Amino acid sequence: MSGQKKERLESNGVCNLCGGAFGKKVMTKHLTSCVKEKANAGISSSKQKPKSGKLFHVLVEGRYQPEYWIHIAAPARAKLKDVDSFLRYTWLECCGHLSLFTIDGVTYSSDSSAGGFFGQDFEDDMDDESMDIALNNVLVPKIKFYYEYDFGTTTELALKVISEYEGIMKGKDIQLLARNEPPIIMCNSCPKSATQVCTNCIYDGDGWLCDECASEHKCGEEMLLPVVNSPRVGMCAYCG
Repeated sequence: MSGQKKERLESNGVCNLCGGAFGKKVMTKHLTSCVKEKANAGISSSKQKPKSGKLFHVLVEGRYQPEYWIHIAAPARAKLKDVDSFLRYTWLECCGHLSLFTIDGVTYSSDSSAGGFFGQDFEDDMDDESMDIALNNVLVPKIKFYYEYDFGTTTELALKVISEYEGIMKGKDIQLLARNEPPIIMCNSCPKSATQVCTNCIYDGDGWLCDECASEHKCGEEMLLPVVNSPRVGMCAYCG
C-alpha cells in the first residue's frame, strides 16, 4: 500500500521474552542478546534435556510501512510454508489469497505448494518454486528477502535474518519474539485518534476517522474497516 501517505510516529514494542519495552532499532539489538540468554537459561534450568537446534532470528516489517514490525524465531528445519502460515495468522489473512516469497531473485509461491494454500488445483507457474522447502536451504544470516500476500490489494513485507543461534525448539513452531505497539494515527477530520479507515480514501492518504467522524463519512459505512495493528490495515476485508 505504497500510496498511503499518512504520517505516523514510530512505535515502541515489547519483548515477549523479558517484557522490556524498546524502540524499533533498540529492540533489534536487545533481542540479539536476549534470545541467546533465554535459550541458555532454559537449557541449563531444565530437568529433562530439551530439544535444541538452530533457529533464525528474523525481523519482519511492512515494506512501505516500517512502523509495523515483528521479530520471530524460526527453526532452521521449518519450511517457508510454515512462515507463510504464521504471517497469515498473525498479520494478514482475510480471504485466503495467494502469497509468495522472493529470495535471491527466486520466487516461492503458495500456488506451487501442494496445490496452493487451501489445496486449490492451480496450474503451477513454471518460474515459481514451492514453499515446501526448509529455511536452512534458503536463508543465511543478514540475508534480506520479501513477501507478498494477495496479488490484487497486495500487502508487501520486507524480511531480514538478524542472526542464527542455538535454542530450544518446539517442533517447527514459529515463535513471536516482539511486536510493535499500535502506531498513533489521528483522525483526518478532528483531533481524536482514528478507529476506522475508509478503504476507498486510504489510497489518497486520507480516510482515517474516529467513530464520530466515520458516521458522517461520505463513502458510507460499507467502505469502513477497523484500524488494526497490521500492515494490512484498510485493505480488502482485513479486520485483524
